[in-house]
Amino acid sequence: MAGIYIHIPFCKQACHYCDFHFSTQMGKKETMINALSKEIPLRKSEFKDEIVETIYFGGGTPSVLEVSEIEKLVTAVYDNYRVIDKPEITLEANPDDLSEDKIASLSESPINRLSIGVQSFFEEDLKLMNRAHNANEAEQCIQQAKKHFQNISIDLIYGMPNMTNERWKQNIDKAISFQISHISSYALTVEPKTALANFVKKGLVKPVEDEVAQEHFHILNNTLTEAGYSCYEISNFGKPGYFSKNNSAYWQQKKYIGIGPSAHSFDGIRRGWNINNNPKYIKAITNGELPMEEEVLSKTDKYNEYIMTGLRTIWGVSLLKVVEEFGNKYKEYLLQQAEKHLERHLLYLDDDTLLTTKKGKFLADGIASDLFMLNLK
Repeated sequence: MAGIYIHIPFCKQACHYCDFHFSTQMGKKETMINALSKEIPLRKSEFKDEIVETIYFGGGTPSVLEVSEIEKLVTAVYDNYRVIDKPEITLEANPDDLSEDKIASLSESPINRLSIGVQSFFEEDLKLMNRAHNANEAEQCIQQAKKHFQNISIDLIYGMPNMTNERWKQNIDKAISFQISHISSYALTVEPKTALANFVKKGLVKPVEDEVAQEHFHILNNTLTEAGYSCYEISNFGKPGYFSKNNSAYWQQKKYIGIGPSAHSFDGIRRGWNINNNPKYIKAITNGELPMEEEVLSKTDKYNEYIMTGLRTIWGVSLLKVVEEFGNKYKEYLLQQAEKHLERHLLYLDDDTLLTTKKGKFLADGIASDLFMLNLK
């Protein structure tokens, strides 16, 4: 099973924290849609034996597309790939794009899962982030979406400047009150060359503090777990039966093709990425060329990626898989490096599976980097 990710590189306005590839110039939207629909068949040879189980529209802001444009791209996938019955087809959407009519139209399209970029239910947070929607729109769009969609996820951001534990808890409680099936939540990070980085540099905004973000994560994990959600990956919480198949495939290292400028792909051996320039991308695709660079992953690269992705999830790192795919030398190294984290109760062993403890979950990326193999090939 495999997935197809389609990157829609347009946004109404730039959020202050975002460093993803996008443009606020919508004039070339139709040309871009045509290019995306041409890249889809250009890549079909990469999935000769694979069956597509997820299609994911990310961005950018995919909800700026017309429903007919979304349908055109989904049709291109069906025309060129083998697709399972009832695949998970997700659309990332912003509340300000989701009018009642738009939601109703989307529900009649192939889209069967909405991922709504709420980020916060508080006006001051949304203004700091420069989000295009307000708090009232966030609540209204969820209420409307629930009338037409069963599978809904929302995004929330924590660790923000001036966000108290109380306000963060209120955000989580508000999300729970809507009885949605999935919540993705991320710590605010100050990425270089973003407006937020500039504000922090000038002293206009307080720097993000790791201790605050860690405390917010523990509040998030405890509150959602008590409400019946499972933290199946550090940033993703789902009710039973509603784990994102797209997200899970990524963390379980399944194959995926990334369509569109800046989109990444992975086939188990190579990792590729498209050029992150809209005009150059369109020109290349129009000429029947793939504007993609790629790297072949070494044995050590694959091991490191498995450690990084595995420790973030409830599936953990299988010692048996490490031996089968990399050799006993890698298992011995892993256990040796893991020893201090086991002693500090940040990791634990469940039979032959290495997992993060509740205490270690937020620190998983740092722990993983300590377990990476650096020299052996």
